[in-house]
Amino acid sequence: MARIKLFWVSVVAMAALQACSDPSQVFDNNTEIANHNWSYVNRVKYDVDIADNSIPYNLYFNARVTGNYRYSNLFALVKMTSPGKKTLVTRYEFKLAKPDGEWLGSGTGNLYSYQIPIRKNFKFPAAGKWHFELEQNMRDNPLHDVSDAGLRIEKAK
Repeated sequence: MARIKLFWVSVVAMAALQACSDPSQVFDNNTEIANHNWSYVNRVKYDVDIADNSIPYNLYFNARVTGNYRYSNLFALVKMTSPGKKTLVTRYEFKLAKPDGEWLGSGTGNLYSYQIPIRKNFKFPAAGKWHFELEQNMRDNPLHDVSDAGLRIEKAK
């Protein structure tokens, strides 16, 4: 019985420590792309609560591609909708490989991960719930060999 209690106390403590590991993190989530085929209509959507609009934030585009991804870049639309329903859509080009084909992301097996800045020291105009949509904007539809796409928001240091 004592071992079971110790086990559960350890599990809770580990979870609490992990939750506190990055105090600047506001939001960090990735969405798996079905069959690694990202189509235009398969937008990645998140709602993020921004409690304090007086401080700056850094926003990042997260992506994972397989080693079979055919391009050295990825174009995406990032749509931000404020609590007041004002929308801003920006098109970004994310460099994923050098001209010689060497991947710029961190690799594990046949998967390459990226966390690319899209806005640095950005001050949200309003506090509240912000809606984000990420849409691939390449010519290929669907875009093959994209495993995940996501968003990270952190308090700027």
